[in-house]
Amino acid sequence: MSTFAPEWLSLREKADAEARAVDLVDRLLKIDLNRDPLVVRDLGCGTGSLGRWLAGRLGGPQHWVLHDRDPRLLSIAAATVSGVTIETHEGDLTGLTGADFAGTSLVTASALLDLLTADEVDALAGACVDAGCPALFTLSVAGRVEFEPAESLDGDFAAAFNAHQRRVVDGRRLLGPDAVAAISEAFERRGAEVTASPSPWRLGPEQAALAGEWLRGWVEAAVEQEPELAADAPAYLRRKLDNGRRVVVHHTDLLAVPR
Repeated sequence: MSTFAPEWLSLREKADAEARAVDLVDRLLKIDLNRDPLVVRDLGCGTGSLGRWLAGRLGGPQHWVLHDRDPRLLSIAAATVSGVTIETHEGDLTGLTGADFAGTSLVTASALLDLLTADEVDALAGACVDAGCPALFTLSVAGRVEFEPAESLDGDFAAAFNAHQRRVVDGRRLLGPDAVAAISEAFERRGAEVTASPSPWRLGPEQAALAGEWLRGWVEAAVEQEPELAADAPAYLRRKLDNGRRVVVHHTDLLAVPR
């Protein structure tokens, strides 16, 4: 699991909040979540942005169990997710089982699934179903970006970036933009009801700092994956930055409810 800088997570928090699919939360609120209090387990919690966005929408007494491998991020999350009681767990979350989720009302994660492997998302779906708890996963990359204005090189850089998202890291083949389909199939195979909704970032000049940082990272990853793009990359990036940094970055949110 990758470690992310708090500065990057802070920079993207507003765009994340605006993108998340509120309709899935509305569906979630119609489910009996076994509140007393509501126990929410947030996987890869980062600085707690999902907790800050979701806790008020869920309402009522809540206990949040925050998981992350980075103690810096955990400490920020524990101090800034307010109105709920907090418990933190530092370490790898890919080995969690249904027994670990016992007593959990809801499993959540944000921008996590694309960092997992096929076996890991299958195990995560199995753990949720075994524990009988719903799961809300937000902001998984969808593998599509739309620039304004568009140009012919967009497809080359996008294909390279998507391949980079599917790269092998420490012997693990990441799912990248295939993650939502993989975990949907894993839940449905176990009889869960799955609902997906789009959750795109819509970035323009008012979010120039985020758009610029995202663009630089996107191009860098594409060139790392396909070095032949390096010759075009500086001028390509400059054109994108000079044209107002307008881009739609597509994500998908997913709600899975065991039957």
